[in-house]
Amino acid sequence: MRYLLSRRIPPFRKVLIIESGSRSLLEDLIPGLYDLYGPELSIDLVTCYAGIPQGFDPSRGAVYRVTDYAGAPGRARLYQQLRARRYNIAGIICSGEPIMTKWKWMLAARLPSKVFILNENGDYFWLDWGNWKFIRHFVLVRAGLSGAGAVQTLVRLALFPFMIVYLLGFAALMHLRRKVHV
Repeated sequence: MRYLLSRRIPPFRKVLIIESGSRSLLEDLIPGLYDLYGPELSIDLVTCYAGIPQGFDPSRGAVYRVTDYAGAPGRARLYQQLRARRYNIAGIICSGEPIMTKWKWMLAARLPSKVFILNENGDYFWLDWGNWKFIRHFVLVRAGLSGAGAVQTLVRLALFPFMIVYLLGFAALMHLRRKVHV
């Protein structure tokens, strides 16, 4: 991840989009990027879906399917191929769906690119120190620690160790009673 401590935004020339959410978000985003940044823009796509999104121009970018890179050697090969492409920008879809969660964060961490996060509303923000308030709020919402559900989540978290001890004690007692009766 590059430019984490800087608010500087590099030029949109080589962009990697990690399709880890609803395809409809990309079908709105990609044509807009092509229109805004012109014919010099190259967009590559990392996806787990079979087809390509509407509006994606295969002559102006490549498609990498994570199913083609199974196992540790495959992942290492994908990281190497993507690093060799030298992306300026990487975009991640974070739409609250558990699609490619590990892939998207590992790619964001390993690629030397400025990262933007696109949410389910089509809003985006840059992953940098200047947006720490947005990032904190985003993480709290995704973790269920914001709004009315925050208290319930914190109570469950506090009670979790006691529930584990209770369940283990109950299981031990039942096994002990069974041994005594046999």
